[in-house]
Amino acid sequence: MKTKGNQKDKVNIVTLGCSKNLVDSEVLLTQLKGNSINAVHESAQDDANIIIINTCGFIDRAKQESIDTILRFADAKENGQIDKLYVTGCLSQRYKDDLEKEIPQVDAYFGTRDLPLLLKKFKADYKAELVGERLITTAKHYAYLKISEGCDRPCSFCAIPIMRGKHLSKSLEDLVLEARNLARNGVKELILIAQDLTYYGLDLYKKRNLDELLNRLADVEGIEWIRLQYAYPSGFPLEVLDVIASKPTICKYLDMPLQHASDSMLKLMRRGITRQKTEQLLDTIRQRIPEIAIRTTLIVGHPQESEQDFEEMMDFVEKQAFDRLGVFTYSHEDNTHSYSFEDDVPEETKAERLEAVMDLQQDISLAKNQTKVGKRLKVLFDRKESGFYVGRTESDSPEVDNEVLVKAEKDTYIRLGDFAELEITEAQEFDLYGKLVGSLA
Repeated sequence: MKTKGNQKDKVNIVTLGCSKNLVDSEVLLTQLKGNSINAVHESAQDDANIIIINTCGFIDRAKQESIDTILRFADAKENGQIDKLYVTGCLSQRYKDDLEKEIPQVDAYFGTRDLPLLLKKFKADYKAELVGERLITTAKHYAYLKISEGCDRPCSFCAIPIMRGKHLSKSLEDLVLEARNLARNGVKELILIAQDLTYYGLDLYKKRNLDELLNRLADVEGIEWIRLQYAYPSGFPLEVLDVIASKPTICKYLDMPLQHASDSMLKLMRRGITRQKTEQLLDTIRQRIPEIAIRTTLIVGHPQESEQDFEEMMDFVEKQAFDRLGVFTYSHEDNTHSYSFEDDVPEETKAERLEAVMDLQQDISLAKNQTKVGKRLKVLFDRKESGFYVGRTESDSPEVDNEVLVKAEKDTYIRLGDFAELEITEAQEFDLYGKLVGSLA
């Protein structure tokens, strides 16, 4: 870390939490640099004298990580290793008053929509001309595109509306401009994110407008993959399926967090849907796009979740055989509707149920992967690691899904950020192995 007495300030942005937070940090980085401020993201060198922490406040583990990070840099400030410490993001939005009392070493706390106020601390202006411009911190060939902010859904367990506010869509024009700029800078894959993609446009256009957005993004030159994450099942706009099916640049992939399968739990969670309607929706999606990969996430241990409720979840997972699946243990979040219930499922039981679901999904994933042996797949390569080139298929999103590995032998060269055709030679539970057949760059 930079010591006091050095003349030129350097800002390091530390990001915690989800991809939506990462986009916020990238916008902040772009604005700081646009104001001629020396700023970096997640610098490996301890040479910055100003730290901005973009926090997560989603569940207990994420909140604790954010607090631990703030305390670490607060100690660094007390020891004279940094000059200024600012905190922004979800945790700061939700617990600002408490944090100001408990960790006064922080120079200022900001909420999730306080970017102009944060910039003022650097005597910087919010530059509207930079809207649509963004410096990305991911690998240069893919980027997250946040199409809206906030959420209007009433899910009983979720604190996101408390931290992120009401749903607010970006305009079609701004999103297409941003996509074009990203493509011009080498991005080949756009990953669309929001708290709920399917709500897009209701506030601006008085209708669900995700299908029109996808049609327009699919026409952006240079973008080869468009991936959808975080679609809500209740009220899902079926016209989106026609666009996915008809546009080759839109991945046959859908991330739809379902959270549970028991009707009693879905009602307690205020999800606005039943198991039967969920299964009907999944059937419709698969009928209209037979090759689609569906990813979901589930919650175990919500208050009043009985053994029967959990068995219904297990039955649902087994019958639906999702391509990708993740599980969270319930986190008792204050000021949510679920907080009014007793957190009555023991932590040990939550952990056991999580392990049981993932054991089942491991078997499902292995069986699905084994069907791919001998097939040829289009793969986008992200990195080289431990003697392997590591990439992803159309069915896989970065960080959370399966990967494809190719041994980096002397006669094998794959340029990172390029597509290649592979023949799959081996399948494991969550990884595929293959050999290079040809380049698709």
